[in-house]
Amino acid sequence: MTVYREIAIKINPVCADIVCDICNEKFTCEGIITAVEEFKKTKLVKAVYDVVKAYVTDENLDFDEVQTFFHQKRAEIADLKIFNEDIGTWDITITKQPNEDWSKKWKEHWKPTPITEHIVICPSWEKYEAKDGEKVIVLDPGNAFGTGTHATTRLCAQAIEKYVKNGDTVADVGCGSGILAMCAVKTGAKTVDAIDNDETATETAIENAEKNNLKIQFQTATIDVLSEKTYDFVAANILHNVLRDIMPDIKRILKIGGKAVLSGILDEKAEIVYDALIKNNLKILEKTQEKEWVAFVAERED
Repeated sequence: MTVYREIAIKINPVCADIVCDICNEKFTCEGIITAVEEFKKTKLVKAVYDVVKAYVTDENLDFDEVQTFFHQKRAEIADLKIFNEDIGTWDITITKQPNEDWSKKWKEHWKPTPITEHIVICPSWEKYEAKDGEKVIVLDPGNAFGTGTHATTRLCAQAIEKYVKNGDTVADVGCGSGILAMCAVKTGAKTVDAIDNDETATETAIENAEKNNLKIQFQTATIDVLSEKTYDFVAANILHNVLRDIMPDIKRILKIGGKAVLSGILDEKAEIVYDALIKNNLKILEKTQEKEWVAFVAERED
């Protein structure tokens, strides 16, 4: 019988994605749980975000070695100054768990979720009857590439629903599981080009688009490959420092009068993206926020 060990790492939720990546690199993880959520319509009413739980099959985990490893990684992340706030203790507990399929266990907590006024994300293993006016996207996030419940995804999807018009051309930069690209098609976009620098992400996105019978051009690439085209709308839900660095490219691929939604931005990092928008002479149309996460919608005027 397989024996599982649950490694629970105490964190600040802002660094959950980084801790997940570290777990996957260090251990053979059968599954990782980052949150237990309950939703009422689009409002988060309960969340447990302060612990990442990784489930591994290694029976010989040494507590002191694993704790030392996470403390060393915490020091490295702190030195990078990605976050201005405390990132948690990264203290761990290791416990035995019954023989369960932890790679599927997290699915119990993910149900059909509205992310805009009209768009509902439905996991591929659930059934959902669309109400009048609703557009349903069936999604399998694959290896942790987004379920649509994260605030930044919702902020971007809401901007897409608000600004993308029938017949528009759209680019999705850093497409992950393909949610925003699919939202753009559902909203009326004529063509959508979507890129991600992670091959596994684009493979997952392609599968998701096929599940929904949506025609989207996915590539494993960086924004450079889009330099020969211009778009009516660009979505970029990535890290603030990447947004700053590629802002000239985002402007370059926008048509005059084209709009972009930019997110993946913690509130305390918003000024960095704001300054990059101003520096590149992009007009800020609005700033939206959900808890600690921010999105900007901007327009190219020249």
